[in-house]
Amino acid sequence: MERRRSRRIKINLKAERISGNEKYGVFIENISENGIQMTTTASKEHIKFAAGTEIDLKFRLSSGETINLLCRVRWSCLKIPTNGLTDSIGLEILDPPLKYVEFVRSLQ
Repeated sequence: MERRRSRRIKINLKAERISGNEKYGVFIENISENGIQMTTTASKEHIKFAAGTEIDLKFRLSSGETINLLCRVRWSCLKIPTNGLTDSIGLEILDPPLKYVEFVRSLQ
């Protein structure tokens, strides 16, 4: 198993997964300079997130700045809570922007 390149920081951030013109709410559970673990919101239908799939992710910092990230799915795990289906998804951030890296470093 491949080791992570940097330490994960637990966090609870609302974010949006962008797919074409559609936006879907997600929650970021932990972050690092090179990766994110996110959880999708509950739904009745399951969308399979295959490893290697690229995902656009967007979230707003408390300062009001918006961060847009291009990510690649590394793994996903279906969860079945009482209110519907969710996925826990591990993402690799492709070319993290400096604004994002600075945000993560400010949390350490």
